[in-house]
Amino acid sequence: MTPTRVRLRADIEAMQPYRQGKPAADDAFKLSSNENPFDPLPAVLEAIAHASVNRYPDGSAIGLRQRLAERYAVEVDQVQVGAGSVSVLSQLISATSGPGDEIVYSWRSFEAYPGLVTVSGATSVTVPNSPDHRHDLPAMAAAITDRTRLVIVCSPNNPTSTIVTAAEFQRFMALVPDTVLVVLDEAYIEFVTAPDAVRGIPLQSRYSNLVVLRTFSKAYGLAGLRIGYAIGPAYIMNAARAVAIPLSVIESAQVAAIASLDNEAQLLERVSRIAALRDDVWQSLVEQGWDVPKPHGNFVWLPTGSQTEWAAGVLNDHGIVARALGEGIRVTIGEPGSVDKLLRSTAEVIRNLRTAS
Repeated sequence: MTPTRVRLRADIEAMQPYRQGKPAADDAFKLSSNENPFDPLPAVLEAIAHASVNRYPDGSAIGLRQRLAERYAVEVDQVQVGAGSVSVLSQLISATSGPGDEIVYSWRSFEAYPGLVTVSGATSVTVPNSPDHRHDLPAMAAAITDRTRLVIVCSPNNPTSTIVTAAEFQRFMALVPDTVLVVLDEAYIEFVTAPDAVRGIPLQSRYSNLVVLRTFSKAYGLAGLRIGYAIGPAYIMNAARAVAIPLSVIESAQVAAIASLDNEAQLLERVSRIAALRDDVWQSLVEQGWDVPKPHGNFVWLPTGSQTEWAAGVLNDHGIVARALGEGIRVTIGEPGSVDKLLRSTAEVIRNLRTAS
């Protein structure tokens, strides 16, 4: 006899869970999750060691919010902290959107976006990336309707590592109704060296419907502690706090984030080393014959099309665990020792792709 099933939402049952980057064997490099390859700073580890475990954390994360408010010259109520920037994005979606509403974003972009929208009951409106793997902002603006509640712009875009320029973003914002929330996802902004890239926080005095997402996971190396933040108008941040899961940002994460800000110069020196290695890898890929978009995050995008699964297998055979995503492969810039293996594998892939064509 078949047991009776509990009724679940059909759209949720049809969803695929978020897929984490695959782990790597002992002799391989895990370059599938955009993690920072450096070990935590001693000051960060010391802060974590003194964090309380048997007591609940400060649910408002007031200490960290005050530090961030001082850093960016905003009011404390304009800062919201969550268990990763994706958690704050989920709060913003819940606060703005529900059944019958639409959320616009570029595709391909961050894999979590479709799931977050589905869970809210809203509808995703995806706009294809341009042929050079960038956001097509004019098309995204044209996709906004009376049902649109939120638009997500990801710069640098995950997984293609391309940026939106400041000029492009300002032209885009001129086309967006003031009643539509624009979320600028800047999870990788610290790795950006391009002077023309958009930087959202200085623009907030100009746009009353702009919220900027940041994270401590990537540049600051706190991915395992899950902590990110948003900066925007206080009433929007208050709405995000109203729908947040209570006490979800643990004390270890809060004190580690503060310690990271205290030692930011040392951490950003590491970021500059990753960015320099990224540029070297990109140049080597171009010399191999790849048509690879110039990267601005801590990862590169290999447009492998219909041969993506095969190409990912070649990388894996060389000890490189990367992220295969439909029409391409995202490869994190990891330890310097991974570069030779990566470039040997990409040379084999491009050689075979040329032969096949």
